[in-house]
Amino acid sequence: MTKTPLTIRLCGPRGFCAGVDRAIQIVVLAIKKYGAPVYVRHEIVHNRFVVEGLETLGAVFVEELDEIPAEHQSQPVIFSAHGVPKSVPADAEQRNLFFLDATCPLVSKVHKQAMRHERQGRHVVLIGHKGHPEVIGTMGQLPPGAVTLVETVEDVDAFEPADPAALGFVTQTTLSVDDTADVIARLGERFPLINAPAAESICYATTNRQEAVKQAAPGCDLFVVVGAPNSSNSKRLVEVALKAGAKRSILLQRAHEIDWDAVGDIGLLGVSAGASAPEVVVNEIIEAFRERFDATIELAETVKETENFLVNRELRDVELTAADMAFVNGVR
Repeated sequence: MTKTPLTIRLCGPRGFCAGVDRAIQIVVLAIKKYGAPVYVRHEIVHNRFVVEGLETLGAVFVEELDEIPAEHQSQPVIFSAHGVPKSVPADAEQRNLFFLDATCPLVSKVHKQAMRHERQGRHVVLIGHKGHPEVIGTMGQLPPGAVTLVETVEDVDAFEPADPAALGFVTQTTLSVDDTADVIARLGERFPLINAPAAESICYATTNRQEAVKQAAPGCDLFVVVGAPNSSNSKRLVEVALKAGAKRSILLQRAHEIDWDAVGDIGLLGVSAGASAPEVVVNEIIEAFRERFDATIELAETVKETENFLVNRELRDVELTAADMAFVNGVR
């Protein structure tokens, strides 16, 4: 049977960013140095494929520190790339736990920006999504009541600060650049004296992936974003693709989730991946389309990423083998 021609417009950059790569390396290195089990508070990154892979090495994922058994409290506990409130390391110290912080350095930068606003006497406005671990972590850097979370322009309109002249804002790192711009603009309209952070809060990887999707999406019959449903940056890519001109856009974790009846007759497919999605899963989904279509790959690359973040000092004496790096990169 003759296959229907299909052009797959593959975005670059896509997938793992430096912060995700660092976080996964921290878990792998900790297991190598200290042995299993190594405990991880919350998913190290928002991707079940990655989490399940780390579990096979000996990582144990918990939501709270009291889930760590007494007999294992000498083993390391790792805080996820999304960051944690200050109360979490304080709790770990009280329990005499040895902990390693895998918070992405760009998230840590936002924490410092928020604390700087607060030190200068400003009430902090955080633009982000309620309940997201990064938002919980950022709000938890400051005393209760020191931060107000806004998600939309409407939230800004409803916000009535005690002192409109003493405000500073920061943003969650994984938001849509365009949507955040609308909220920031409204904050500026209502509160002309509001102070911006010293540097951009949305991380380079989020911006780069969104820009690549913007360029690739026009004309696509379908745009697939590889990522998890609890991944903020992945969900934003779905929205960006639709706004940029894709007729349809969906989020997929694995190839088996593809609803082929819904895919239908397509001629141009866009593909990208959130910052915590491994390349092996991107390839798996592309191969699924190759099985059903006469597919040609067209690379849509906007920029090359060269960022690299160092792991914790405690782990720098451990070397990653080629097999370890293959695992970290999602090639298993």
